[in-house]
Amino acid sequence: MSAQQPPRREVVTGVPRGARRPPGHAPARSEISEQTPLGDVYVRSLMRSQLRAALYALGTLVLLVGTLPLLFAFPAAVLGSFSSPGPFVWVALGVVVYPVMWSVARWYVRRAERNERDFTGLVEGR
Repeated sequence: MSAQQPPRREVVTGVPRGARRPPGHAPARSEISEQTPLGDVYVRSLMRSQLRAALYALGTLVLLVGTLPLLFAFPAAVLGSFSSPGPFVWVALGVVVYPVMWSVARWYVRRAERNERDFTGLVEGR
């Protein structure tokens, strides 16, 4: 070797990232299965987010159903006691209420599934 040659380079390799931890064993999963205080925090956070979504959906439905008597009394108050609010009531119940209830239910299911998907991602380390 001459004094002018650069030092020889060496390649350092390690364990691939996917093989560093055993598959199917994430720290959060073991915390939950062993029922440690940290695992309890994980589960409570999922339950809290699911409860929050359920309360939003329930509040929306309570506002909808709670205002129906006021909505049904409105035509009688405006038009007097001589008019019949019958067709108005059926239109309100058949056309307005059910699509709103369906959309609230659909929102709740999508939100609950998203909460569970996020929780699963957290637990599995993704």
